[in-house]
Amino acid sequence: MERLQKIIAQAGIASRRKSEELILSGKVEVNGEVVTELGTKANPDEDIITVNGKPIRSEKKIYLIMNKPKGVITSASDPEGRKIVSDYLKGIKERVYPVGRLDYDTEGLLLLTNDGEFAHLLTHPKHHVPKTYLATVKGVPHGTSLDKLRDGIMLEDGMTSPAEVEYKDVDTEKNEAVIQITIHEGRNRQVRRMFEAINHPVTRLKRISFGGLLLQNLKRGLYRHLTAEEINNLLQAAKSDPSKKKSRR
Repeated sequence: MERLQKIIAQAGIASRRKSEELILSGKVEVNGEVVTELGTKANPDEDIITVNGKPIRSEKKIYLIMNKPKGVITSASDPEGRKIVSDYLKGIKERVYPVGRLDYDTEGLLLLTNDGEFAHLLTHPKHHVPKTYLATVKGVPHGTSLDKLRDGIMLEDGMTSPAEVEYKDVDTEKNEAVIQITIHEGRNRQVRRMFEAINHPVTRLKRISFGGLLLQNLKRGLYRHLTAEEINNLLQAAKSDPSKKKSRR
């Protein structure tokens, strides 16, 4: 017997948080009866569980890493007709969705899965899973400016957690710098807003690592399946002690 929200998430219907919302809104039935209690348990092998009137089916779990190009939407669809991530997933029959998001103008490492529990572990704020980016910014930030990012900086939605920041390249002719930054949160457009706060706006942003998993030489627009070892390492990164993930200068 397992909790309903876990069963729904594992079936690839939605993340665990969204599964809880489906239950609370009365859209889930077990053996013909509407269930709205989050603590309800069921047996997916014996009970008939439906979401929005459709019986759930256990799907083969899929775990993908993709090098998302700039100018691609991570949503399932786009009313403006722009390219979406699924346009690049030829050969994947299962319905997968992104683990977190990358902005339209941001490129790089994107995880996709139909395992809601996996996605929940990697994106829940309490787990502080590290994400590393290469940010090309206007101007060359002084060390004191980068220290503000290392210590945490106030944004309109509150103080950020300490980040790990280091110079990777400086181009004095173009008056720009490439800064590597690792954050442990997932706020909307967070990295861009952090650099805007120190008056060095981002002109290019690429995610190169998620939970210790590296993008490496995966070409832009392509994807591959994660190995069992990589999946396990990501889960361990999510389950490790958050106090040990604080930045170090």
